[in-house]
Amino acid sequence: MPATSHSHPSRRRRTYGLLAAAAGLATAGALVAALPAGAQDARHGKPLPSRYQDVQLLSFNDLHGNLEPPSGSSGRVTELQADGTTKTIDAGGVEYLATHLRQAREGNKYSITAAGGDMVGASPLISGLFHDEPTIEALNKLDLDVTSVGNHEFDEGAKELKRLQKGGCHPTDGCYTDEEFGGADFPYLAANVLNEKSGKPILKPYWVWKKKDVKIGFIGVTLENTPGIVSAEGVKGLKFKDEVETINKYAKELQRQGVKSIVALIHEGGLPASTSYNYDCDSPGAGDGISGPIVDIAKNVSPSVDALVTGHTHAAYACTVNDPAGKPRTVTSAASFGRLYTDTTLTYDRFTGDIARTAVKSANHVVTRTVPKATDMTELIGKWNALAAPIGNRAIGHVSADVPNTGTESPMGDLIADAQLWYGRKLDAEADLALMNPGGVRAGLTYAAKGAEGDGVVTYAEGFTVQPFANTVNLQDFTGAQLVQVLKEQVSGSNASAPKILQPSANLTYTLDLTKSGADRVVTDSIKLNGAAVDPAATYRVATNSFLAGGGDGFTTLGQGTNDLVGLDDLAALEQYLTANSSAAAPIAPPVPNRITIVQ
Repeated sequence: MPATSHSHPSRRRRTYGLLAAAAGLATAGALVAALPAGAQDARHGKPLPSRYQDVQLLSFNDLHGNLEPPSGSSGRVTELQADGTTKTIDAGGVEYLATHLRQAREGNKYSITAAGGDMVGASPLISGLFHDEPTIEALNKLDLDVTSVGNHEFDEGAKELKRLQKGGCHPTDGCYTDEEFGGADFPYLAANVLNEKSGKPILKPYWVWKKKDVKIGFIGVTLENTPGIVSAEGVKGLKFKDEVETINKYAKELQRQGVKSIVALIHEGGLPASTSYNYDCDSPGAGDGISGPIVDIAKNVSPSVDALVTGHTHAAYACTVNDPAGKPRTVTSAASFGRLYTDTTLTYDRFTGDIARTAVKSANHVVTRTVPKATDMTELIGKWNALAAPIGNRAIGHVSADVPNTGTESPMGDLIADAQLWYGRKLDAEADLALMNPGGVRAGLTYAAKGAEGDGVVTYAEGFTVQPFANTVNLQDFTGAQLVQVLKEQVSGSNASAPKILQPSANLTYTLDLTKSGADRVVTDSIKLNGAAVDPAATYRVATNSFLAGGGDGFTTLGQGTNDLVGLDDLAALEQYLTANSSAAAPIAPPVPNRITIVQ
C-alpha cells in the first residue's frame, strides 16, 4: 500500500538555514543555477508561488541510542582547519542535537528531518536497558519525520522492531512507567526487508512528505548483508534484497503515483579519505575522495532519485557521485552517535515536480555542546536515568587509565578477549584462547568519572555501553588447521575488501602483513599460541561470543565448531573478570595492543 505523510499540527518548524557559521564546507552537488523569480497572476494581480521552492532536508544516522553525550573519542569530531591542521570538538547528546535541529529549522517553512538507520541497537544502558523505548521517545520529540531501518534495528528481531513502530509494552519485561509505550510517531521504512513466507516488506517501503503543492518521496533500505552482521535469531524468517534493485523498483512506483522528487535513505555507507567531518570529498573531482559500498550503489541507483542519505560506516561526508546518467547527485552521512547533522537544500521545481539537481547543496554541521540544552530532552534523560540508576551506578571494577577501542587491535578489544578466556576457563579448564569481533566492542572505558562514582571506577552502565548485545560466551573445539583458517577469514572471502580483525586473548600472537593481499596477509608461520606454533592436527578449545559462534561477520569456520558449551552473557563475563582482577588499590592497566604485529 502507498505510504502517505502524517501531519503534525502541533509542530512549529524553525530554521536558520545554511548560512550559519556552519563550520562546514558546502559540498557540492554543483554550481547553483540562476532560477527565475515568481510570476504574477494576471487576473488578480497576486504573486503566484515561485516556480522553485527550497526544501530543507535535515538528516542524521547511526544514533545507537546515545541520548547522553557520548564519552571519549565517540564524543568528538575532527575538524580540518584552513592551514591544513586539525582540531577536535566535543560533540553529541540529544539535549544539544534537539537545540541544533530546532535552530536549523528557524525561518524555513519547508523542512523535513530524516534518518539513515541504526537509531537503536548497541545502545548505552539508559536506552538499551529499556529495549530502546527512551530513544524512540527522544526521536519523537526531535520531530523526526522518517527513517530507514538499519541492521541494528533487527538486534531483537522483527517483532520487536514492529513494537517500536506501533507501540505497546514489552512482551517479557512489561511496562516501565505508568503509561503504555506509544511507539514511533515517524515511519520506519524497510523496502528491501521481506517476510520470507509472504514475500512482502515487513514495514512500509516508502513514505511521501507533502506540504501544499510540494511532495517528496522517501524510500528506505538497509544493507543487503544484514544477515551476515546480525545474530541469526534477529533475522529469522526475513529475506534481505539488493539495495539498488529495491530502490529502483519503488522509485518507479512513486513516479507512477506522480511523485517525481525522491530521496533514498540507505543504511549502507562509504569511507572518505579523511576522518575530518568537513573534508572535501569532491576534490579533485566529484566523489574522488570517497570509496566503499555506497559508491557502487550511488552509481547504479536510478537517476530519478535525487539524493542519497546514507549511514552504517559511522563516517562523515557530503559528496557528489554521478548517477547512471552522468549527473552529479549528493550522497551524505553524518558520522554517528548524534555528533553531526546534515543540512541539505533540495530545490523543488513546481513546473516539473522534480528536484532541480543543479541547485542541491549539502553540508555537515557539528552538534556542539556550547548551545543551550533542550529542557524537554533533559527531562527525558532524567526520567530514564532515575529508573536505570540502581543498576547502572553499581561499580564492577577499576582501571588505571582510559581503555580505548581504537586501532586495528584495540586495548578494549584485548581486555574483552582476556575476560572471555578467563571466564571460559571457569566453564572448562581446557579453554585455550579467546577471539572477539571488533564490531562488538562498542566503546572504550574512560578513567575520568562520568558521575559520582570516582575516577577509575567502572560502572555497570559503562560496561553495558561497551558490550550491549547480550551475546553469550560460547566454547567450541576446532582443529589447529581450522584456527588458522579463522584468522585468514579476517582478510579474505567476504572480509577481503574490508578486513575484520578479531581481537585476541594475550596468549595468541601472529603477524598481519598488509603489504600482501587476501588470506596471505595473515603470516601462517607467525601464528603462536603460548609461544608455540599451532599444530594443524591438534584440537583447541576457543571462547567466542554467540554471534561469532554462529559464523557471523563472515567467519564461516567459527560456525563449524564442535563440543559446544554455552555460558552467561558476555557482559557478565566482563563484569566477573573486572571484579575478580581489579580493585581501587590495584586497578587493571589497559592492555598493550601488541598481540598482532602489523606490517604496512
